[in-house]
Amino acid sequence: MNPAAAIESAKRGQLLPVYLVSGEERFMRDQVVAAVRDAALAGGIPGFNEDKYTAGETRADTVVSAARTVPMMAAKRFVLVRSAERWDGNSGDDSPLDVIAAYAEAPVDSTCMVLVFEKVDGRRKLIAQAKKKGFLVECNVLERHALPGWIAERCAVLGNPIDRDVADLLAEIAGPELAYVNDAVERLSLFAGAGKEIGEDAVNECIARVRTADTWALVDAVGARDLGKALRMLADAYDPRDRGLPLLGALAWSIRQLAKFQAAFGAGATAQEAAKKAGVFQPFRARELEQKAKGLKAKDLERWLLVLAETDVALKSSRRPADAILEDALTKLCRRGG
Repeated sequence: MNPAAAIESAKRGQLLPVYLVSGEERFMRDQVVAAVRDAALAGGIPGFNEDKYTAGETRADTVVSAARTVPMMAAKRFVLVRSAERWDGNSGDDSPLDVIAAYAEAPVDSTCMVLVFEKVDGRRKLIAQAKKKGFLVECNVLERHALPGWIAERCAVLGNPIDRDVADLLAEIAGPELAYVNDAVERLSLFAGAGKEIGEDAVNECIARVRTADTWALVDAVGARDLGKALRMLADAYDPRDRGLPLLGALAWSIRQLAKFQAAFGAGATAQEAAKKAGVFQPFRARELEQKAKGLKAKDLERWLLVLAETDVALKSSRRPADAILEDALTKLCRRGG
């Protein structure tokens, strides 16, 4: 079961007696847990019908006992176990996960038990059981290509439309963690105002110090091998508070658009068709993209993307000053060939 299906079923009041919510995307896990909890405790008194535990700090049989308790002045009880992966290392006849698996064979309908895992061993009996009976909710990190659609959906929920290429830009500079992306969307919604479209200006103002126009100017400087200009622009746009990651993301987004445009155009697409494949749908922006793509070689764009990927890893893992890492990256980008 995917998170959206679990949340929608919970909102309709269609609850399962047991849920295993697993995956590394914490925001999705929290959304599923919140939806199930709200549905389970609706109309009752939460303090009387809710138990929360952390695996490793409590016994599985204690959790099962709570699940078997009759609700007080309510239709259901809600029992939550967080960090259930802490039980995964235990084996034997009294393994906590096996105790839960035995309960899940004949669960109490008046209780909604939710176990939250960050990572889970698929070989476990409980996991196989959850997959077979449909109570495993997998909250995996969204792939990059799916993130703009998720952003557009969140914006629609808040009543603020967003253009597809703006959603793609936001995905690049704010992703991949949905908690941060969702926070960015909420800030943009407040900035834009009720019912107003979220545009590039809002993203530039609220999320990244660097403007999209400045990013394209930086691309132009790199394309012209003007290292001095590129370094001056870096000095103006760099923000030590975010180690330059939004700037790097915006730069990668721009170059990726150019690469996609060139690939489609080289395959015989018209300029407008190639622009759409690159995620650009506004005619004037399509013309700008076509103009910028002229004079750039596909092999240079491929090399630039490789340099940016290496820089992203360095910014997130190296102890070197971030501005020095970015300066090295611009130096590499401005070199010819190699």
